[in-house]
Amino acid sequence: MNKQRRRRINELIEQLESVKSEIETVLEEEQEYFDNMPESFQYGEKGEKAEEAISSIEDCISSIEDAVESLETAKE
Repeated sequence: MNKQRRRRINELIEQLESVKSEIETVLEEEQEYFDNMPESFQYGEKGEKAEEAISSIEDCISSIEDAVESLETAKE
């Protein structure tokens, strides 16, 4: 791989890390929302939806981490 493509991959990694950071902020907010719900809501529909959202967001973060790892491998 040449220098130019490595540089582009590095730029993409930085962008992915930035997006990941923003998504982590949303995750923290959703987790805080769930944690501050009354217990009766946590076990109800609102709580279930919040937990589903949290799980999906965690999956998204994991996918970004996998993409970054793959890009790091590609530029070696």
